[in-house]
Amino acid sequence: MSLVPVRRAAPWLFAAAATVLLASCGRGGGAPTAEPVPGTPVEAVARLIGDLRANDPAAYARHAVPPALHRQAAEAWARGESNWPLNALPLDEHLPTLISTLAAPQAEKTLLASYNQQFAGAHRELRSAAAALGLFATQYVASAEEYSVEQRSHYTQLVSALAEWGRSAPLGDPTLARQAIPQLVGAARTTGLAAPGALQRTGMEHSLERLGPFLARFKQVLLPYGLDLDATLDSMRVELVEQTGDRARVRVEYELAGRTVSGVMVMERREGQWYPTRALERLEARPGTAAAPAHPA
Repeated sequence: MSLVPVRRAAPWLFAAAATVLLASCGRGGGAPTAEPVPGTPVEAVARLIGDLRANDPAAYARHAVPPALHRQAAEAWARGESNWPLNALPLDEHLPTLISTLAAPQAEKTLLASYNQQFAGAHRELRSAAAALGLFATQYVASAEEYSVEQRSHYTQLVSALAEWGRSAPLGDPTLARQAIPQLVGAARTTGLAAPGALQRTGMEHSLERLGPFLARFKQVLLPYGLDLDATLDSMRVELVEQTGDRARVRVEYELAGRTVSGVMVMERREGQWYPTRALERLEARPGTAAAPAHPA
């Protein structure tokens, strides 16, 4: 097996950790049941955070956009024209490859052998790679024209915190790798999404439901490496900055890898409910689809 997927897996996991927070805002999804409707933008953000805390990306998708837009996204997913909300992941195009690699026959043996050959004991090299990745990401954020001043501030803080974690995390510890890889392999196989085209055939709602347990296992795997994403989600403090009519700005502050990070989400009221403006813009940028490349919200 090529070692390329192994190299892709590490940055994808790094990016996934970031995405949980960039979204700012389990259980199986199933048919939606009656639930309280958030009456304020702060309550709407708190509900999205709760969905991520519950490892429920299907609920997150339902709560992130109005029902009509959610249906359009599901239809575009089925046609192979969209992978929203997965396209919030910086490396979302590698997700099917990652799942397939982890779920492949003899994956535990193959991936452990690759890890032992390339990464076991390479603490200095891995710390240098984390530092370089953090520097590259910070420079990209600083020069990306599509980001506002507030977004640049938030993303720079987040990247710095994750890079600092990467410089101290025991990524080269073979004992931890022997524990982590089988867990991720088992979680990937349980999704049933490893075959080519499985995401499209399964549909958006059911695919997201199946990915919920994978997200939960991913969080657990990160714990021995010193990154507690659930603790980060639990630490989130949400407050209203300002509201003008149907638009609002909400500040989210949280603890990540020993650092305090803060950012501002722009929210918009549609049909009496509040949604992240960034998610609305993604899905409405191209009518009926969300296939255009996206950046973290």
